[in-house]
Amino acid sequence: MRPCQVGGVPQFPGMIGTVLNGTAILAGGIIGLTVAREISRANQSLLKMALGVFTVYVGLSTTWSALNGSFGQVLKQLGLVALALILGNLAGKLLRLQQLLNRLGAYAKEHLSHAGSTEGKGASEGFITCTLLFCVGPMAVLGALQDGLTGNFRTLAIKSVMDGLATMAFAKTFGPGVLLSAIPVVVYQGAITLGAKALEPFLRNQALMDSINATGGLLICSIALIILDLKKAPLADYLPSLFIAPLLAWILR
Repeated sequence: MRPCQVGGVPQFPGMIGTVLNGTAILAGGIIGLTVAREISRANQSLLKMALGVFTVYVGLSTTWSALNGSFGQVLKQLGLVALALILGNLAGKLLRLQQLLNRLGAYAKEHLSHAGSTEGKGASEGFITCTLLFCVGPMAVLGALQDGLTGNFRTLAIKSVMDGLATMAFAKTFGPGVLLSAIPVVVYQGAITLGAKALEPFLRNQALMDSINATGGLLICSIALIILDLKKAPLADYLPSLFIAPLLAWILR
């Protein structure tokens, strides 16, 4: 199957990002179980910096490739994106998306703090903890949507590196149970990707893809704030923007 081109970047249809994510979790878990040596703090900082810079690049390039036309048309597109982000944030707060994810994250941390009482319990808690942490973040939803709509799996590639490193550390605490978390991650993100792929022909025919890419690119940039520990941005509250942006583009076309 030939890759298509979006903004000069090869785009591959399918679920490459989700498969890559599941593979990274398995690889990280196996390395964590077999290699005693951990990544030094200095190397962790360098890797975090590299991920943050690459995330900003991915976000800005995604938004830039979605802006086209005259200067006035670009301004109109940016205004639409800003409005979509504002309305999306309001919708997210009404739905309490970030609060829900925070509670799930706190539940996962509670399992982490009580890990290792017994071998069986450690394996069970490792599976639950990793599944929650790898599924509840906004990157899982945003990356899976991008993979399905455009074939752009770079966001999930970043998430794969983060999840793989996390699994390496969790494997030393919980044992082999962390490997099983790859299954719900693949199922969850794969379902989002396939659902988005089913909608892609309609969005493409209605010329609404640019609004999604422009909005999603800015959300990806915001992820760098979390990766670099600069600010705890409530990104989950902005996820409805990805649905509001094409709706506004369709209304205002």
